[in-house]
Amino acid sequence: MAHLLLEEITPIILLSFALGMDAFSVALGMGMQAVRLKYAFYAGITVGVFHMIMPGLGIALGQWLSNNVSQWASFAGGFLLFCLGSYTIFACLAEKHSTAYTLSGAGLWLFALSVSIDSFPVGFTLGLRHSAMLISIMAFGIMSMVLTWAGFIVGRRTSSLLGTYSEILGGSILCGLGLYAIF
Repeated sequence: MAHLLLEEITPIILLSFALGMDAFSVALGMGMQAVRLKYAFYAGITVGVFHMIMPGLGIALGQWLSNNVSQWASFAGGFLLFCLGSYTIFACLAEKHSTAYTLSGAGLWLFALSVSIDSFPVGFTLGLRHSAMLISIMAFGIMSMVLTWAGFIVGRRTSSLLGTYSEILGGSILCGLGLYAIF
């Protein structure tokens, strides 16, 4: 029983970490601009909520599709994770134009949506594999909230070099989990 639980929870924790690294790296860059802790606190909560909504929608769609087309579900989900991880790695290595966000009003919602949109296909993949929905959603929300807060705090004390490495780490985890699901 404990072995099965560990086998189910470990990939969810790794996925939560990988998805939260995007929020971490963006918050890291914003934290270097001395964002007030009050705004960082609200941003972390908002990012956490979005990281629960987006994969929740993806899981619901994935479960619906897997009930109707289960033959290719595992392969499709793994392929989707691998593609998302590869995109993350290549996008962080490409030259970026920084987007200026304000952490109030629409800027807060745009920030939260932009760092959580990639959790929809991950949720979709989990839905295809019939993973534990509540545990996954809670893990995604809590991990992304904590990593967002950590990004703001670390951003106050570090250089922008760490942001690229954190995105590469997150993308690598997604690629690895995608390959694991395929094979």
